[in-house]
Amino acid sequence: MSTNEYEISSTRMIVTIDGPAGAGKSSIAREVAAELGYAFLDTGAMYRAITLGAMRRGIPWNDVDALVRYAQEARLSWNEDRIDLDDEDVSSEIRTPEVTANIRYIADPPEIRDCLTMQQRRIAEGRDLVTEGRDQGTEVFPEAECKVFLTASPEERARRRQQQLIAEGKQVTFEEILIAQNQRDLEDRMRPVGRLRAALDAVVIQTDGMNSQQVKQSVLDSVRSCVQSLATSDDPA
Repeated sequence: MSTNEYEISSTRMIVTIDGPAGAGKSSIAREVAAELGYAFLDTGAMYRAITLGAMRRGIPWNDVDALVRYAQEARLSWNEDRIDLDDEDVSSEIRTPEVTANIRYIADPPEIRDCLTMQQRRIAEGRDLVTEGRDQGTEVFPEAECKVFLTASPEERARRRQQQLIAEGKQVTFEEILIAQNQRDLEDRMRPVGRLRAALDAVVIQTDGMNSQQVKQSVLDSVRSCVQSLATSDDPA
C-alpha cells in the first residue's frame, strides 16, 4: 500500500494534533492521551532520532540517497515518552540544539517522509491513538476521526519555550528563540511535502492567553464531540 492509499478502517480511533513549533503539541497530546487512556505518539521524536543517527554516522546532508537508505534501515520504537534508535534510548539526546538545527535535512526529502509515515501508520494499527506533529491530519492520517490544530502567536510560543528552557537550567534569550522559531515556521510552511497547515476538517484552537489546563480541556472537548458525533452517525435509530 502506498502512502496515498491509507485507509483508517483497521484502526479504532485516531486523534491528530498538528500545529507550529512551540504550540505545546507534545505536552498537550501526551496529557490528552493519558486522560482518554489512548496510546501517544510523538512523531517529531522519530524525525529527530533519524537526524541524530545520521549525525552520528557522519552522513553528508546533501547525500539524500544515503539519508534515505539510513532511514529505511534504522530501527525505531516508541513507548510512552521513550524513543529507541537501534535499541538505544535517545529520548534526551534528540532534544539538543544541534539536532534541531539539522532536522530539516531529514524532514524535507519525500522518500524519508514516506518511510516514517509508514512506520507511524504501523504503530497506529488497531489502537486508540493520539498523535502530534505537523502533517498528521493532512498527510499521515487524512481519514482520522478527530483532528485538532493548535496554534498561538509567535511571541507567545517563544515565551513558553523560554520558560521551558529555563526550567531545564538552560539560558537562552527571548530574541534568540523568536528568531529561530520564525525561521522554522517559514521552513515548515514552505516544505514541498508535509508542509505546516491545518486540515480543512480540523478544529483550530488559538491558545494565546490560555494555560495548559485550559488548552487540554479544549482539546478533550473537541475529541469527545467527535466521539459523540460518530456514535450518533452509527446509531441505526
